Amino acid sequence: MSEKDNLLKADGKKDTKNTASSITEPHSSTDLDSVNTAASNDLTTLETSETETISEVSVLKKDMAKTTESAGETLSKVETVIEEIENANAKDSENSESVIQDKIAEKDYHTMSMEELVEEFEKLMTTDKIRSIRRHVDNIRKEFDLKFTAHVDSKKEAFLADGGNIIDFEFNSPLKTNYNVLHKTYRNKLRDFYKTLESSLKVNHSKRLEIIEEIKGLLNVEENINTTYKHFKQLQEDWKNAGPIPRDKYNNVWNNYHHHVERFYDFLHLNRDLRDLDFKHNLDQKLKLIDRAEELSKDDNSNRAFRELQALHKIWKEELGPVERERREEIWERFSAATKLIHEKRQLYFKEVDKVYEKNLELKCDIINQIDAITSNDSNNHSAWQKKIKQIENLRSSFFNAGKVPIKVNEETWAKFKESVRAFNRKKNSFYKSLKKDQYQNLQKKLELIKIAEENKSNSDFSVTTPLMKKIQNDWKKIGHVPRRESDKIWNQFKTACNFYFDKLNESKNTVNKEELEALEKKIELLEKTKKIKITDDKTANIQQINDHINTWKAIGHVPYNKRAINKKFNTVIESIFNKLDISKNESELLKYNHKIANLSSDKRSLDNEHNFIRKKIDEVKGEINQLENNLQFFSNVKDDNPLVKDVHKNIKKHKDALELWKEKLKQIKQFY
Repeated sequence: MSEKDNLLKADGKKDTKNTASSITEPHSSTDLDSVNTAASNDLTTLETSETETISEVSVLKKDMAKTTESAGETLSKVETVIEEIENANAKDSENSESVIQDKIAEKDYHTMSMEELVEEFEKLMTTDKIRSIRRHVDNIRKEFDLKFTAHVDSKKEAFLADGGNIIDFEFNSPLKTNYNVLHKTYRNKLRDFYKTLESSLKVNHSKRLEIIEEIKGLLNVEENINTTYKHFKQLQEDWKNAGPIPRDKYNNVWNNYHHHVERFYDFLHLNRDLRDLDFKHNLDQKLKLIDRAEELSKDDNSNRAFRELQALHKIWKEELGPVERERREEIWERFSAATKLIHEKRQLYFKEVDKVYEKNLELKCDIINQIDAITSNDSNNHSAWQKKIKQIENLRSSFFNAGKVPIKVNEETWAKFKESVRAFNRKKNSFYKSLKKDQYQNLQKKLELIKIAEENKSNSDFSVTTPLMKKIQNDWKKIGHVPRRESDKIWNQFKTACNFYFDKLNESKNTVNKEELEALEKKIELLEKTKKIKITDDKTANIQQINDHINTWKAIGHVPYNKRAINKKFNTVIESIFNKLDISKNESELLKYNHKIANLSSDKRSLDNEHNFIRKKIDEVKGEINQLENNLQFFSNVKDDNPLVKDVHKNIKKHKDALELWKEKLKQIKQFY
C-alpha cells in the first residue's frame, strides 16, 4: 500500500474510485475561511484532502455526476451554504471584527438627525472597542455626509435667493467641527490598533512554524507511542490557540501543517488503539456540533444562528480530525441538513428585508414625484412660494425618515432626490430674483421720498410744505415691499424727517397763553405734592392715592409747548412710587403702563405707534417660544433633569410670562380706541 493509501485509511476515507461519499466531510480541507480572503472558493477545496492532486479532484467530480439528480440538487444547496460560510469566515479571520460588531445593537442611522448621529458616534467611541465599531462608524459617516451636504445646499440656496454672491458664501458648523474631531480620533485609534495587530500576526506566524517543526520531529522521536501521542495532541491544542497570522502566509502554513498532521496519522496507524481513541474523541465532538447546529436550525433569529454556524464549521474543519469511515457520511449528512435549514431561514429573512426595502423605495419615489409636482406648479406671489417651501421641507424630512432602499438603487434614488430638490430651488430662486428686482426698484422710489422729506423738514412755509409732506406720506404707503434688511432703516429715516417737520408745525401753533401758564403753575405745585406721597400698608389706598394724583394731573390740561418736560418729570415720580408698592412686578408694570397710555391718549399717532410696537413684541415673543419648543425636540432622548433641558424649560416659562404681560398691555391700549 502506498503512502497515499495509508493517509486515506488513517483519515477514515473510502477509496475515491468506489464512491463519492469520501467528499462529503470537509474536515481536512484548506482553512480558507479563517484568513485568506483571496483564496479560491471552489467547493472541492472543502470536500477533498490537501494531499489530493488536481487530477484526483477531477475524478471525484466525475464520480459525483453519477449520483442521482435529487441527491445532486441537495448537495448543490449545501455547497452554496458552505461556500457562503467560507466567504463570511474569511473576512473575520484575523480579529473576528464582524462578529464583535454584531454584538453592538444595530440602529437605523438613516432616520437620525445630524445631532443624533454625532451623539451616537461619541457614545460608540466611549463605550466600545475601536475594532468593533468600524461598520457602525462607516454607516454613521455615510448618513452624516448625506445630511450635511443637503443642509449646506439648502443654506447656499437660501443665501443665493437672498441676493448673495456664490463667491461670498461661507458656512461654519460647530456640529461638523465636532464630528471631524471624533472621526480623526477614530482613525488614529484604528491605525494604532492595526499596527499592534500586525505585530501580533508576525509573532503568531513564528509560533505556528515552530509547531510544524515539532510535529515533523515526532516521527523521529524514539519514545513510548503514548507519550508521543500526548505530545502530538498538545501541539494540536497549541496550534488552535496560536492566533491568526498574516493572510498572505496562511495558505502555505496551513497546507504544511495538515501535510505533517496527515503524516503523523499515517505513523499512528501502526498503533490502532490510539487511532481509534482519537476517532472516538472526534466523533463525540462532532456529534455535539451537530446537536448544536440542529438547535440553531430552530432559532428564529436567522442572523444569530448563521453567525454561530460559521463558528461550528470552523471548529469542524480546524480543530477536529477524522472519524471512523463507517460513521463519516452519516454525521456529515446530519450536519449538512442542519446547515441547509439555517440557510433557508436566513434566505427567507433577507427576502422579507428586501420587501421592506422595496416599500421604502416606493415611498421615496412617491416623495420625489410629489416634489416634481410642486415644482411644476407655477406660483407668482410670495405667500404661495412660502407655502411650497414648507411643503418641500416636510417632504425632505419624510424622505430621510423613509428608511433604507435596496443597495443597488440607493445612489440612483439619492441622485434623483437631490436633482428634484435642486430643480425646485432653481425655480424658487428665479422667482425671488425677479421679486428682488422689483424690491430694489421700490427701494429707489422710497429713497427719493426720504430725500424730499429731509430737504423740506426745516421749511417754515407751512402752507406750501404741509401738503407736500402729506403727499409723500401717501406715496410711501402705495409703494410695495423693499429688501427686508433695508426696510427698518429707511422707515426710521423717513419717519424721523416727517416727525421733525410736524413737531415744528405743532410748536408754531402752540403759542403760549394764560391758561397754559396757569396749568404749568398748578402742575409744578402738584408735582411737589406727589413727591411727598407716603406709602402705607394699605395697598388699595396707596393705589387710589396715586390714581387721584394722576387724574388731577390730567385734568389740569396742557402746559406751554416748550415746558412739556414737566410731564416727563411727573411720570418719573409716579413710576418711582409704583416701584415702592408691595405688589407683584407684573401688577406694578401694568399700573405704570396704564399711566403711560393715558398720557398718549390725546396723541393719535403716538397711540398708533405704541399699538404697533406692542403687536410686534407679542409676535417676537411667540417666535422665541416656538423656537425654544422646537429645540426641545433635539432632546427627545434626554431626561428632564438634564441641566440643558431644564434651562430650556426655564426660558420657555420666562417668555410665556412676558407674553401674558404684553397681551395685558395690548388690552389696555385697545381701551383708548
